[in-house]
Amino acid sequence: MHGSGHHLTSLEKVEALCQTRGVHLTPLRRDVLRLVLEAGAPIGAYALLDQLKASRAKAAPPTVYRALDFLLEQGLIHRLERLNAFMGCAEALKGHGNDHPHDHPHQFLICRGCGVTREISDHDVANAITAAAAKAGFSAARATVEVEGLCGKCGDALHSAQT
Repeated sequence: MHGSGHHLTSLEKVEALCQTRGVHLTPLRRDVLRLVLEAGAPIGAYALLDQLKASRAKAAPPTVYRALDFLLEQGLIHRLERLNAFMGCAEALKGHGNDHPHDHPHQFLICRGCGVTREISDHDVANAITAAAAKAGFSAARATVEVEGLCGKCGDALHSAQT
């Protein structure tokens, strides 16, 4: 499969990271993470379940949700509320040996045209949210920003169609 070498490397990095943290990446959790990575785009829990059933006939929704919860807790994947779907965390998969799950800001750019979703990590955006919350007397612990719009390709196509 195209790009599977990249996923293997990412999974090996994740396994090393989990060992460092003293948590166990069970075969099931590893399978769910592999499917999320191989999707290449945000994927829903039921689509994951369907794919998992190919190798694990007894897989059920609670099984998948428990694995997803673990991967979310460890900062290895993100949940996109708008899409009700999951995707791999770009920072965690770079394998920086980060011991603090989700200690980087994350924002998502979701294209309405083709559905491509990109994770960015802009500290200025995170600082602006924290400052705005503080002005309102609120102590922000974590914020996920999901921005809908058009990617460069879809934006160019729309512009070409209008001219």
